[in-house]
Amino acid sequence: MSKGRLEAFSDGVIAIIITIMVLELKVPHGDTWSALNPLTPVFVSYVLSFVHVAIYWNNHHHLLQASKRVGGAVLWSNAHLLFWLSLIPAATAWMGENAFAPDTVALYGIVLILCALAYTILVRALLREHRADSSLARAIGRDVKGYVSLALYAVGIAASFASGRLGLVFYATVAIIWLVPDKRIERTIAET
Repeated sequence: MSKGRLEAFSDGVIAIIITIMVLELKVPHGDTWSALNPLTPVFVSYVLSFVHVAIYWNNHHHLLQASKRVGGAVLWSNAHLLFWLSLIPAATAWMGENAFAPDTVALYGIVLILCALAYTILVRALLREHRADSSLARAIGRDVKGYVSLALYAVGIAASFASGRLGLVFYATVAIIWLVPDKRIERTIAET
């Protein structure tokens, strides 16, 4: 399979995930600004999840741009990532509808950490397809940002049992870390 086909399939799945999330946003009952208040947790959950999914889409795109070939392990690793990403809408809805209750935030964090682990597995599968001195391997480097993210998700899951909102702070921190453009892959591709 060509990497273009893999990328197109992944783009389609990610677009569906975002569509499902936005469909969870319900029209408020009432015609005043105060009618929006009960929807605040749902909207905040949506925004956080949209940002996380967009980050995965962006990084997935860059990762495949730096890749020269994909094999069976990459295909399965990619499907594994898409599986965990597909659970984000359900976790988002549960968390938002329950105003960040600790168990809901913990489950949301578990889904996020499993997405991150799946992405790490995909990166490792792609690295096995390329030489150690390939542009992809140089771009990924030691992947400190990825491992810091995993640690922050784990701390966020633990913290969410004490306070759902505290857990969200850790998940949002990961999003902020990744919103700062990661130029490793772009820079490496430009050099080749």
